[in-house]
Formats: sequence, structure tokens, C-alpha cells
Amino acid sequence: MTIKVLLADDHGILRQGIRALVEKHGDIEVVGQAGNGLMAVEMTRQLHPDIVIMDVTMPVLNGIEATRQIKSELPEVKVLALSVHANREFVLDMVRAGASGYMLKECVLDDLIQAINTVVAGQAYLSPQIASIVLESITKDGIFTVDNRLSETLTPRERQVLQLLVGGVSAKQIALQLGLSTKTIEAIRRRIMEEIKVDNLPDLTKYAIREGLTTV
Repeated sequence: MTIKVLLADDHGILRQGIRALVEKHGDIEVVGQAGNGLMAVEMTRQLHPDIVIMDVTMPVLNGIEATRQIKSELPEVKVLALSVHANREFVLDMVRAGASGYMLKECVLDDLIQAINTVVAGQAYLSPQIASIVLESITKDGIFTVDNRLSETLTPRERQVLQLLVGGVSAKQIALQLGLSTKTIEAIRRRIMEEIKVDNLPDLTKYAIREGLTTV
């Protein structure tokens, strides 16, 4: 059976490279490529791939939020994170969001093929460095129990708007991207700031970085 793969990464050269490599294996077909998290969600709805290979940090909607939305709507679709980041919060947030595996981009092709086959078969796959992070977190503080991080109280739309705001996108531009009015975006921004108890953009940005919603 051919495994249908969707590639989600904001670097086109990397996507093309991964596609060329994995399609050398006759049982793997890349059915689509997405340049940001929002495109990844929309293309997953349209194409129903077996697995999405997902970058963690992407524009418009990051890989964590994209994974959360995909797993909420299409739980049968597997997600494999492929990232340059070995940051503890990124790893744990991807696992919480529903990713079945997490690999670093320094991996070799054979490891990536093994990860794809493992995840599609319904098992988890973590590269050794990532496995150490996860095991340490479980041992130390039971990190996978439900916690009270403020980001868990934000809706998917609020998290998306927050990511765009701290990325320097204006309310008007966000409204155009999301098909909403500028007044609606302003209202969402006010709700976010009230919920996390900040009143300026620098503090909002610090919060988003701390919660793993964006990077510096």
C-alpha cells in the first residue's frame, strides 16, 4: 500500500529535497506541500494524507497549532514533527497537540523512512535526543498530565491571531488573511490581553515565546 505524505515546511528547497528523497521509496508518495501551518490544515482536509510531516515553527499558523487542529478534525491522520528545535517546550507541545513522532532535521534518510513507516503503523517514533527529553519530563514532573498553562485557555483562533500579532502582522493584514473584519481582530486582541493579563505588545510577545507559540 502506498503511504500518502503531506509535507509542511516554510522552506521550499527543503520540501523539494525531502520529496525527492522519500519518493525514491516506491511505497511513499508526496501528495502535497504546504508552506505554512494554515495551508497544512486546509490541504489535510482536502487530500486526506496518511501522514503529515510537520515543521514546528512556520508563519501564519505554527506546527503546534496546525497539528492540534488536524488531530481534532481528522484524528486518523498521523503527524510527524520534523524540526531543527530540540527545545523541551516545543517537543512537549507537539506531543500534547497529537503528534505521533518528533525528529530533528539533522536525521538521515533511513531514519526518516523508518519514522514514517512506524508512525503510519500506529506507533510512536522519537529520535534519541528527543526521546531523552520526553523521558526526563515524564520522570521529573508528569508533564503529560493536564496543566493550567494559560495558552491552554486560548481558542485556536486566539492562538493564531496571537502568533500573527507578535510576528509583526498588523490587525488589518490579519483580518485580510483570515477573512475577518479589523474590528473582530481588535476584539480578539483585547480578549487575549485580558486573559493573560498584559497591556502592551512587548509583554504579549514575551508571553507567546514563553508558551512556545512563537520564537524570538
